[in-house]
Amino acid sequence: MASDLPHPSSGRTIAVTATDAETGERLDRVLVRGAGAELSRARIQALMAEGAVTGPEGVIGDAARRVKAGEMFHVAIPAPVAAVPQAQDIPLDIVFEDAHLIVVNKPAGLVVHPAAGNPDGTLVNALLHHCGGSLAGIGGEIRPGIVHRIDKDTSGLLVAAKDEKTLGSLGKMFAAHAIERMYVAFIRGAPFKREGRIEGDIGRSHFERTKMVVRAGGKPAVTHYEVQAKYGSPLNPIASMVHCRLETGRTHQIRVHMTHIGHPLIGDPSYGRARTAPAAKKGVPQATLDAIDTFPRQALHAAVLGFQHPATHKTIRFEAPLPDDMQALQRALQAANG
Repeated sequence: MASDLPHPSSGRTIAVTATDAETGERLDRVLVRGAGAELSRARIQALMAEGAVTGPEGVIGDAARRVKAGEMFHVAIPAPVAAVPQAQDIPLDIVFEDAHLIVVNKPAGLVVHPAAGNPDGTLVNALLHHCGGSLAGIGGEIRPGIVHRIDKDTSGLLVAAKDEKTLGSLGKMFAAHAIERMYVAFIRGAPFKREGRIEGDIGRSHFERTKMVVRAGGKPAVTHYEVQAKYGSPLNPIASMVHCRLETGRTHQIRVHMTHIGHPLIGDPSYGRARTAPAAKKGVPQATLDAIDTFPRQALHAAVLGFQHPATHKTIRFEAPLPDDMQALQRALQAANG
């Protein structure tokens, strides 16, 4: 049984109540049935992965969850976006380009692909303009050529494919963890060990649908970190710079994992607003403290990207220097070391 409700993001929400006969069935099947012919099972599962399905316990990401009679679920359907993104003349920092692929250094603030709330002005729109019609339809209409993504407010390297064969090859490399990815992050405090491995399943929060957390039932995720520099007291640093290498590529993975071990990223609006212990502030210049507290985004940069070129089979590797805002933050942190 389903009904339509208004949705605050200009889309709408379908409410589905499980019947007695549906007790014990998979949630995705019940939702497909409740939505009639409007939503396919694959679309329901995609919406669940985006945190758009809620139930008695909050956000639900498990399509196989078994329902009980009388339980009510809500499916938030975002407002439709253009079927084909429009080409827009947005400047690109191109690191490498050939007939098969393009590697760009994405600035912080640029969204990778169109979605609800960001229908245009994205990296995809910029790529369509730069590459002409060669990208249209590659990998699907809404994300042409995009193999992976980085968050809007994370800067750094990203590769896009120009043809289906390259897209498929790169996709297999990412799935097999055969892509080298290294991120530079500035975090609060410093891990006890100079280097380590963080392993923790990541799933969407049951309480805040926009946040990810380490929890049972999430997707396996592994991050390797190595401390490059500590700032402030050697025994009680106020911050540090770390290199993070990914085995997996979960949503917000580095941000979630570093928060999980007690060292959130400086400036992170979702995970990194933890208060700094008074002892760590002792002797630290006020300008350094201000730089930490006012940094406007997560201090995260995708600095290294390496992979085997799908056409030439040669290993190619790219590095992108820290953007200006992170360089300024680094200088402010270094001032804490005298």
